[in-house]
Amino acid sequence: MASAVFDLPGHADVLDAARQLAGQAVRTPLLRNDVLDERLGARIFVKAECLQRTGSFKFRGAYNRISRLNAEEKARGVIAYSSGNHAQGVAAAARLVGTHATILMPADAPVAKVEGVRFWGGKVVSYDRASQSREEMGARIAAEEGRILVPPYEDKFIIAGQGTAGLEVVEQLAELGLAPDILSAPAGGGGLIAGTGLAVKHAHPDAQIWAAEPAEFDDHRRSLEAGERVANARLTGSICDAIITPTPGELTWQLNARQLSGGVAVSDDEVLAAMAYAWRHLKIVIEPGAVVALAAVLTGKLDVTGKTVCVIATGGNVDRAVFARALELG
Repeated sequence: MASAVFDLPGHADVLDAARQLAGQAVRTPLLRNDVLDERLGARIFVKAECLQRTGSFKFRGAYNRISRLNAEEKARGVIAYSSGNHAQGVAAAARLVGTHATILMPADAPVAKVEGVRFWGGKVVSYDRASQSREEMGARIAAEEGRILVPPYEDKFIIAGQGTAGLEVVEQLAELGLAPDILSAPAGGGGLIAGTGLAVKHAHPDAQIWAAEPAEFDDHRRSLEAGERVANARLTGSICDAIITPTPGELTWQLNARQLSGGVAVSDDEVLAAMAYAWRHLKIVIEPGAVVALAAVLTGKLDVTGKTVCVIATGGNVDRAVFARALELG
């Protein structure tokens, strides 16, 4: 699957995004735990983006994009499509900068995420992710209503905004006198790991960046092995709703193809066990799609022995029933 050539963001764009987000985004903590370090024989740090505004890293990119709209664009409003975390980030950013948002969300989106969008004043339009194209629906509504499309990852400002999480990782580890050997993050469309890779690789060129994905939805892992973008066979069927995408993004792939060291895939049961582990030992709630990087190290699928490692826990917007299932199995 060939990729087009895009105007790619760079490290300077991540720094610019950090200035734009100052006073708006939370500088989320790096968490560590003695039990986790001893179990893995490594220094493990968890970047708790579940404590970010709106409960996920998505606020970073959404605000960096929407805060740059001019007065005429704000009057027209924005539209986005998302299973929930980008949706909440867009709704919050829209309200904060004085515009209005319509959000396309799959009918099976977690209730907590739908409620989050509505809290911030976003209008929710449901669709069937198995039979309807959110991209086509979004383009149609944008044309009919004159709204500005804010994509979940295929945007220079979105990627740069997400990259500020990586910038913080570099700064926070440096404050401890450390440098990352490995960083692993969940990969859906690839915006977070692309932006984070820009920040980490700029400071530490030898650091490894690993994508973590759900089993059978590991399009980044398989794309890296194939040397080109490949698609998943299905669009549904994983507990990790936040990172189920058809294929790596075209724009994000231009960065990830050269920045990523590889990818690993974890099962739903491994995800649930990691959620329970994070609650028990780190005292945080992480949603399924957000915990796959932690699951990858806990299962040993990503070998971290003797390394300084950061995994990004990208969000905490999980329904009660799913979290209860995690605690029962974990």
